[in-house]
Amino acid sequence: METVLVLLFIGLALIGVPVAYALCLSVSFVLVYYMDLPQVLILNTMFSGIDSFSFMAVPFFMLAGAFMSAGGVTKRLVGVAQAMVGSFTGGLAQAVAVAGMFFAAISGSSAATTAAIGSTMVGEMERKGYRRELATGIVAASGTVGIVIPPSITFVVYGVIANVSIGDLFMGGVLPGLLMGLAMCGMGWYIAKKEGIPPEGNFSIVKLFLTLKEAFWALMTPVIIIGGIYGGIFTPTEAAAVAAVYGIVVGLFIYRELKLADFPEIVFKAVIGSTLIMFLVGAAKAFGWLMTNLQIPHHVGAAVVSLTSSPLVFLLIMNVLLLVLGTLVNASAAVVILTPIFLPVAESLGIDPLHFGVVMVVNLAIGCITPPVGLDLFVASAITKVPLEKVMKATLPYLFVLICTLVVITMVPAISTFLPNALH
Repeated sequence: METVLVLLFIGLALIGVPVAYALCLSVSFVLVYYMDLPQVLILNTMFSGIDSFSFMAVPFFMLAGAFMSAGGVTKRLVGVAQAMVGSFTGGLAQAVAVAGMFFAAISGSSAATTAAIGSTMVGEMERKGYRRELATGIVAASGTVGIVIPPSITFVVYGVIANVSIGDLFMGGVLPGLLMGLAMCGMGWYIAKKEGIPPEGNFSIVKLFLTLKEAFWALMTPVIIIGGIYGGIFTPTEAAAVAAVYGIVVGLFIYRELKLADFPEIVFKAVIGSTLIMFLVGAAKAFGWLMTNLQIPHHVGAAVVSLTSSPLVFLLIMNVLLLVLGTLVNASAAVVILTPIFLPVAESLGIDPLHFGVVMVVNLAIGCITPPVGLDLFVASAITKVPLEKVMKATLPYLFVLICTLVVITMVPAISTFLPNALH
């Protein structure tokens, strides 16, 4: 049964069946043909899997990102990024990476980050000498930090499943996210040198100050979220609701680019996005429940422990496994499926659950630019109309530096744990 369950899911995913449907169909087949159990168990398990107060943060963070994007926040964040690094060699490519980090601190989603930055920056990069497919690849890669830098929807999912503080996970993602962004800035500089793209203008402290002043209210969003959580003012779920309301206030009354007429479309998109994530999480929960009943986690854990007792070797094995699975499975679904299997093994080897969660999410973030499920690739390609295979080729240098960054984050746990520990 265990083999049938896993192979059926992998086979369905490989032939293009949406991941949530592949999970449900696999569970349904095993329940009916091997266990003679009612399929209503799938629905009950799916609902119990998402029946959590903490999961309410997901739609609120999606609403916050949507209101901020529609309210003129994106272009102001891009302006700050360009003022900071735009005058250097590869300045626009670096500005995309910096803007990605800024918007990640608002949206909590890699796809939303890619879409927001791509719709703003690709045309500008093309005018400055970047090939369209190259610009598209850079934008796709910049979205990866969207689920690492807080607030992160994937960290919310991991925190609920692993019973780890979501506030600590948010802070644990800050330094890894910054490291990923800096690595992409370095690659942007290298690509510009290789392509012969000259730097633009001179750095101006006055221009930087003016853009920071203009973007002040946008940049306050992560301060309010993280400060409120660690200040004990509100929970992560309440912080998400506050961020959504703050996005409305900023868009309507401060930047005045958000219109009441925009609300139905924004809310509709947030509902659709939240529903997709919740369906995925519920389906993954049902799959995980059946795996637990079939004792797959126990067998996998025993097999891994028999291979190594070294925490570092275990994490490196996990990296390989997660990088492969990240090409097939959505990040949130992968977290729900894999956390119950591998977290007990990690804890038995003395690995901090916080560090394990950060390593897992960074792996799955890289999966956002690896086919066939690389969501950021599809988003960037849809925005610019560049064929998917060309976008994939353009992201390869970024994929290399992100994997190198992942190895560093894996081998140095303090990168993940320093800020949460310092704030306790």
